Amino acid sequence: MQIPRAPHSWSVTPQQAIIIQKKLASAVIRQCAGNLQLRLVAGVDAAFSADGAHCLAGVVLWDVEKQAVIEQRLASRRLVFPYIPGLLTFREAPAMLAALRKLRQAPDVLMCDGQGIAHPRRLGIASHLGLLAGLPAIGCAKSRLIGSHGEPDRQKGSITPLIDHGERLGSVVRTRDGVRPVFVSIGHLIDLPAAEQLVLACAVRFRLPEPTRLADQLAGAAKRLGLAAASV
Repeated sequence: MQIPRAPHSWSVTPQQAIIIQKKLASAVIRQCAGNLQLRLVAGVDAAFSADGAHCLAGVVLWDVEKQAVIEQRLASRRLVFPYIPGLLTFREAPAMLAALRKLRQAPDVLMCDGQGIAHPRRLGIASHLGLLAGLPAIGCAKSRLIGSHGEPDRQKGSITPLIDHGERLGSVVRTRDGVRPVFVSIGHLIDLPAAEQLVLACAVRFRLPEPTRLADQLAGAAKRLGLAAASV
């Protein structure tokens, strides 16, 4: 898969990272582009090596119609940015982009275990990756970063809005009956209803949608096997 180099460095100060986020946030498109096909979903997630020196990224390409894995890839990159909430993209994205570049078949959409525009500067990892890859992207996080919300009903498909200072930034979505909800937000080139529907379509067995759940397992297995060297 062809992805151009990022228009900025990943080795920056936290202050520079915030400036980059604010600048890129204005380029996020919060609507679907044309006749959007959302069949092949690239789930993206990351783990960190035991010594804390590398980020291990897993990408799983999942076919929504067949409910099957088409392809999976791993990549490792040395960490160049500290752990700072709200700036996790600068730790994880280099490895994630490297894994995405290894895909033989281009996805229709990215799904990240993290935030899209539901972020203090409206540029979580799903929005950042979507912009850099030029692809529709969805944030599907396990927890809330910002905003307030009511509790959705206990049935699968129940949704309540996620609101921050009067702006709707996403949805709190119940993916299975009686389980904790997930936090869905626009990443790039998609609207919120389409993002909600795709997350629900991908949550076929568990609370988390299959593409990101399997990407998490892939990255976790690589960590357990100690695959943090440049060979991946």
